[in-house]
Amino acid sequence: MSSPYVDNAVFLIEVGKISSNPYQPRRDFDEAKMKDLSESIRMYGILQPLIVTRKEVFRDDGGMSVEYELISGERRLRAARLAGLSQVPVLIRSGEESAQLKLEMAIIENLQREDLNPVDRARSFERLTKEFKLKQSEIADKVGKSREYVSNSMRILSLPDEMINALSDGKISEGHTRPLLMLVDRPEEQAVLFKEIMTKKLTVREAESLSRRVATERIRNKTKYLDPAIIEMEKTFTESLGTRVRIEKNKDGGTVVIDFFSPDDLRQIFERLNTGAAEKPATIGDPKPSSPNTSPIDDRAPAEAAKEENDEGLYSLKDFSI
Repeated sequence: MSSPYVDNAVFLIEVGKISSNPYQPRRDFDEAKMKDLSESIRMYGILQPLIVTRKEVFRDDGGMSVEYELISGERRLRAARLAGLSQVPVLIRSGEESAQLKLEMAIIENLQREDLNPVDRARSFERLTKEFKLKQSEIADKVGKSREYVSNSMRILSLPDEMINALSDGKISEGHTRPLLMLVDRPEEQAVLFKEIMTKKLTVREAESLSRRVATERIRNKTKYLDPAIIEMEKTFTESLGTRVRIEKNKDGGTVVIDFFSPDDLRQIFERLNTGAAEKPATIGDPKPSSPNTSPIDDRAPAEAAKEENDEGLYSLKDFSI
């Protein structure tokens, strides 16, 4: 089998002659990690060659120059520049590479290295569908993932910009997008849940629990037997206690369900009830006491999280009903 690279050899190319891949899907590069990589490269050099394409450019004076465009190895190229290297080792792809192939190779490299955040990954998949008309199943085959994985990734982009930015910045995990996406047709409830995730540092499981509450309320609100006075009392309780409250009636009486997320939350609710909520009511967004965690965490087991990535019904209402 013939090699896709020129002479199957590694060449040393001047850093200044290599331009970045215009289809690079990754947008954010951690400065601290980049500095660490540059120090490693300064000490040991680049151990894995970059992959580039070669292009001959004819000048107005009749002369010719050679330029190179990166296909994969963006982090190594940036770190090499930071380290002050004048040349880097490269493999040169033979023939003209299409824009689609450049994007595909960049995506695959980043996925294999797990360097793409969920938002960049979703945007990359979307680009392949919109610009190059690939089906989700075709994308899945190219990146070695399931069609459901591709589909669920792309659904992230239906979230409001504020939530997408929080995911991209690592303020929430990809697991938190599941309960948020469940409320995509209820923007007010979705915004409230997002605020609670951010301010109370809710885990994925806690956020899912709240989404189930909303799903249940959606069903309850459709029943003709629901008393409007009950809905108003739930609203008043929620505002007074600073957390969600549900009232369930039956023929003999009923129950009151109060959500809480930690012993401190429970203690604060008890104090408000004990004092008759005489002080200023807390809002739903009141944060938990400070803790070492600065962002919400994904408390699912790794195997469970991986299984959900390939679940076609991941965002189906049936999975959140009680």
